[in-house]
Amino acid sequence: MEVWLQQLVNGISIGALYAMIAVGYSMVYGVLQMINFAHGEIFMLGGFAGYLAIVNLERTPLGHDSRFAVIVLALIAGMIAAPLAAIAIERVAYRPLRRAPRLAPLISAIGVSVFLQNLVLRMDGGRPRYYQDIFPAGGPAIAGIHITWTQILLIGGAVVSMLVLQFFLHRTRRGRGIRAVAEDQQVAALMGVDVDAAIVTTFAAGAVLAGLAGVMWGLQFNQVDHFMGFVPGIKAFTAAVLGGIGNVGGAMLGGFFLGLAETLAVQALPRGFANYQDVVAFALLILVLVLRPGGILGEHLAKRA
Repeated sequence: MEVWLQQLVNGISIGALYAMIAVGYSMVYGVLQMINFAHGEIFMLGGFAGYLAIVNLERTPLGHDSRFAVIVLALIAGMIAAPLAAIAIERVAYRPLRRAPRLAPLISAIGVSVFLQNLVLRMDGGRPRYYQDIFPAGGPAIAGIHITWTQILLIGGAVVSMLVLQFFLHRTRRGRGIRAVAEDQQVAALMGVDVDAAIVTTFAAGAVLAGLAGVMWGLQFNQVDHFMGFVPGIKAFTAAVLGGIGNVGGAMLGGFFLGLAETLAVQALPRGFANYQDVVAFALLILVLVLRPGGILGEHLAKRA
């Protein structure tokens, strides 16, 4: 029983990562009906920004005196670098194609994804970069279940960031503007909403969570590389579809659901199938699409202007 409860904790922690990345896919699709396949690389850039922050801070007195400050500044670096990259990508690669057929921005997104992977490969030499062990070893044990300090940060950070995002979308003027643009761009513009600003904010908000997830990924697995965004990005997209594409709450639910399903299914499978968690993820996607094409909570589709 303890093994299953331990796997439950592990599934929640990896699901939190998927959920934070999935929100960006879902928000962009909800506003523009476009799949931003470069979002996984935004996550990757956030991970590298956190790595660079940690490496440089470790050379200063602050890095030696306060692990907490290093972690906070690394998270801030990821949350700044990722939205800056997302805003630049939206302006250069997506905005000129906003009125184009849907296939054009999709191809552009794939091109941006490949470009960013190769840009980091060229700059970094293709070598994995390793996060230093900032957190102390171990962590609290509850009823025989061991929870690492990294998992506590990951799950807590995911929950807090998603609550902040929900508050932003439902309680602030800019958030209401984003929701209005998602419903109808033309009507929102007639009501005085700055459509371009709302779309840029959508990209930036999703990228903040992806950048945060990138740093937490590095803290959890101690490694980042130029290709790290591909598989988590595809799985996060799967989570967004599972929850209901365009539905922010559905993306969060889909992320946790996918993380738990992967982890618990691998535990249930025979030993020879322990590496088949990707098969489980995409089998679930197929099953949900067959039985409930709109996802668990249903799609929230914007009207294309």
